[in-house]
Amino acid sequence: MADPPPLLLALDLTGTFAFGLNGALTAVRATHLDVVGVVTLGMMTALGGGVIRDVLIGAIPPATFVDWRYFSLALAGGLIAFLLSRRLDRLEMPITVLDAIGLSVFAVIGAAKAVDYGLGFGPAVLLGVVTAVGGGTIRDTMIGQVPTVLRSELYAIPALVAAVATVAAIYLDVYSLPVALAAAAACFVIRMVGVRFQLNAPRPPGHRFDR
Repeated sequence: MADPPPLLLALDLTGTFAFGLNGALTAVRATHLDVVGVVTLGMMTALGGGVIRDVLIGAIPPATFVDWRYFSLALAGGLIAFLLSRRLDRLEMPITVLDAIGLSVFAVIGAAKAVDYGLGFGPAVLLGVVTAVGGGTIRDTMIGQVPTVLRSELYAIPALVAAVATVAAIYLDVYSLPVALAAAAACFVIRMVGVRFQLNAPRPPGHRFDR
């Protein structure tokens, strides 16, 4: 699969850095890990979803291991989070915005790549979501937390919307850069509305949960 258009590629790389940064910050806040642990979890957050997708569709070796930019940006995000964690705590909202950009673009690019490798509608949508949330799920599992995607605000649902829109556009033969950006924008808006109003996906009726 060729590189995505330059704008999508730039957003994809930005998302990789943001996921590395946010993933490492999560590790710093939740654990007493050393620099190796923090940076490793940051990189897993940034790269894990894409690696899972590429292994499942047979894109071997995964793009992460053949394009130095992804590995370097994930590493840089993890190191910066480790060194500047106290200062970055004050920038929670800008980092959340960057994280939402990463979620959005990963879902679109992941779904498009799955279709490019011959997957059907449902599996391609699923791998778009996995690309977007897989790394964070690995991170949360490794630090002993219920994954954020299963409990906090709107996270998987926005990725699902972007993935469905992307695959549908490809099947209808109308996929283009503007359509890809529109799908990513829909994911971004839903995610940020969830953050702003602390919205969650529906939970079992009759049960109360602590936030």
